[in-house]
Amino acid sequence: MQYFGEILSLGVAVSWTITALFAETASKRLGTLQLNVIRLALSIIMVGGTLWWFTGSFLPLYTDSATLIWLALSGFIGYVLGDYCLFNSYVLIGSRFGQLFMTTAPIAAAFFGWIILGEHLSLQTLAGMLITLFGIGLSVLGRGSSHKIGLKLPLKGVLFGIGAGVGQGVGLVLSKIGMNYYEASIPEHMESVSDLVPFASTFIRAAVGAIGFILIMGYKKQFHTLNTARRDYKGMGAALGATVFGPFIGVSFSLMAVQYTEAGIASTLMALTPIFILWPSHYFFKQQITLREIIGAIISVLGVSLFFI
Repeated sequence: MQYFGEILSLGVAVSWTITALFAETASKRLGTLQLNVIRLALSIIMVGGTLWWFTGSFLPLYTDSATLIWLALSGFIGYVLGDYCLFNSYVLIGSRFGQLFMTTAPIAAAFFGWIILGEHLSLQTLAGMLITLFGIGLSVLGRGSSHKIGLKLPLKGVLFGIGAGVGQGVGLVLSKIGMNYYEASIPEHMESVSDLVPFASTFIRAAVGAIGFILIMGYKKQFHTLNTARRDYKGMGAALGATVFGPFIGVSFSLMAVQYTEAGIASTLMALTPIFILWPSHYFFKQQITLREIIGAIISVLGVSLFFI
């Protein structure tokens, strides 16, 4: 089917838009720690079930120590730090601004890829960084009563948004290292296992993330809140929706998309979430959206596209 990869990529952007809307609702009802524990536990079950279906094992096969170390570090930074910041940003500034700040993830990935992996930073990539930051600035900055330029969002929410983007980007670089070690450790004749490396890596990262959030919850003595969250059926339904459309459908479709079209095209189309989320945020959460914010989101996505073209 012609343009099948492009259609899948747009489906990923839609899926992540739905995920963000569900996550905003669940974060506000259940709490960010509670949502992360529930979401990652469900992710482990879903991804583990996928591994069992194709390999006969619920747990990832042929992992070595280097694989586990790098993917565990990726899970800690990407899930524990990154997702904690992301879901807190949803509570403080809403999912549409939270997703806008997620366009900083390619910036963090490119920068830390340059530092850790020695990857080349081209002028086009640097231009993409500046354009993305300009688009974000256009959306979140405005004139106050004193006619000075300032943030129109809570500073804490903005910092959480930036932390989410950086966590996602750094986690991606570390997971790339971990998956390279993983692929090298798999026997050549086990092609079926090799094809599932992204899923197996997601399992390891999610498991580390879940452990991290459980430890934080234990430190804060909040285990009793899980029982309260379990009785909030609307919140639990939103948590389930965030899990199904995020780590499960979103990740699966993204892996399929790059098989049917160029990675640059797929990545650019997947990055449309900050634009797709504008109307649903207005419709479901009654959030006012200005022309300036729409233009800022479009510019930010155009900046992201320069990383992949």
